[in-house]
Amino acid sequence: MQKLEQIYEGKAKKVFKTDDPNLFIVDYKDDATAFNGLKKGTISGKGVINNQMTNRFMAKLEKAGVPTHFVEELSERETLVKKVSIVPLEVIIRNISAGSFAKRYGVEEGIVFDQPTIEFSYKNDELGDPLLNTAHALALKLATPEEIDTIKKYAFAVNDFLKDFWAKCGVTLVDFKLEFGRLVDGTIVLADEISPDTCRLWDSKTHEKLDKDRFRRDLGGVEDAYEEVMRRMMGAI
Repeated sequence: MQKLEQIYEGKAKKVFKTDDPNLFIVDYKDDATAFNGLKKGTISGKGVINNQMTNRFMAKLEKAGVPTHFVEELSERETLVKKVSIVPLEVIIRNISAGSFAKRYGVEEGIVFDQPTIEFSYKNDELGDPLLNTAHALALKLATPEEIDTIKKYAFAVNDFLKDFWAKCGVTLVDFKLEFGRLVDGTIVLADEISPDTCRLWDSKTHEKLDKDRFRRDLGGVEDAYEEVMRRMMGAI
């Protein structure tokens, strides 16, 4: 597979064309951002961890009935994926109150919900990724009713899988963000990544944060936390 010109660079990844028009190569960076890019830094080695963790989860999710863009891991940092057009909805599943949810609604962190919540935000950095509901998404023609139903179904299925998996690793899945894309034929598939960048992960006993919140909140030990969740995941995979 020949790697051709770069077509996109985001906060955490670069995307390259290949000699197959329906396949791209994703290259994971160590760059870290928070608060819609206002805070910038580097987390040494996170590109390797996020790439390998994402690929293993996506392979397992495929077997569990959630289609993904994953094709093949090419190296520590590079992965071959199917070409998708990203649905401009960030999908957030929350099992426990934390982060912006706790701040927005004036509640403490750590409240376990009776059932998971789902939120959508409009994937638009210039607007600060504002929250929106299904009616807004339809009004803005970001997705069809059928696509939104499919996205919700897959998002909750991912939550069920990840909650169970992480529990076996002594890790609590607090919340996480997903992105979905359309294949050339319009099929909705899971895209982007599943990593400590996109998931809140707490140690089940100590509630120690093992994710990007250590970077956001200047808690220190960021690299150690990423390496720890990778170690636990690899021990359970």
